[in-house]
Amino acid sequence: MTDDTLESLRYPIGRFVPPAAPGADEVNAWIDDIRTLPARLRALVEPFTDAQLDTPYRPDGWTARQVVHHVADSHVNSFVRFKWALTEDAPVIKAYFEERWALLPDTLHAPVSLSLDLLDALHARWCVLLEGLGPEQLERTFLHPDSGPVRLDANIGIYAWHGRHHLAHVEELARREGWIAAR
Repeated sequence: MTDDTLESLRYPIGRFVPPAAPGADEVNAWIDDIRTLPARLRALVEPFTDAQLDTPYRPDGWTARQVVHHVADSHVNSFVRFKWALTEDAPVIKAYFEERWALLPDTLHAPVSLSLDLLDALHARWCVLLEGLGPEQLERTFLHPDSGPVRLDANIGIYAWHGRHHLAHVEELARREGWIAAR
């Protein structure tokens, strides 16, 4: 497998490139991406069999099941980071080993419906929070121990991208395997 092929399997929608200063329209579009992700992910994976859910989206990659559970784990962490940044001055957030979380029994074996239900509720609540933030709040930051300061408006973009990124992993897998029609 070529490096280009592996890169396109890893980043089917490309890597996230944050804008220098996202405008209100861009932030609102990202919030809409966050709002619609749970329904889009549910519509994609609910028809999958257990064998399909346990298929890796790329060589040495996570299975579709692990991807769904990872999205829930990651977005719960992000929601908490928003709360910290809104209630503390530039807090240092807790990073986690997502690759280790992906190997825990719940991620490997739990029905995806558990994470889909969690994402429905989490994203509904998250969007209420995000839509209620003013420009000054969107400029607040948290400190990621690995990547440094992160503004909340940029983090909305990161997580809008993150959801689309993992949705694309599973969509591309389903297309390659013939589980859904090619576009």
